[in-house]
Amino acid sequence: MLEIRPTCENCGVQLLPNSREAMICSFECTFCRTCVEGILDNVCPNCGGGFSARPIRPARRWRVEYCLTAIPASPHIVSKPVDLASHKAFAAPIGDIPPERR
Repeated sequence: MLEIRPTCENCGVQLLPNSREAMICSFECTFCRTCVEGILDNVCPNCGGGFSARPIRPARRWRVEYCLTAIPASPHIVSKPVDLASHKAFAAPIGDIPPERR
């Protein structure tokens, strides 16, 4: 089950559960679209993977109890501001490799 983390790990901007700006890697590292595209160049600074839009959990129950009210978003904030120089050095050799081939 996705945690649906509340903020960008880098800049701390709030990412509500229904945010279309939230991006995640396969380990649920969570960043805003601005950081992913403008700073990270689609390379997760934690694992080196790529990002996809975070799915939006339904706000209400449509079927069984699979909804935001029954399974709320995580309140846990992960803050790992990216050191730009370090990230650029890390991402340089893999940034041109498509995420599905990393």
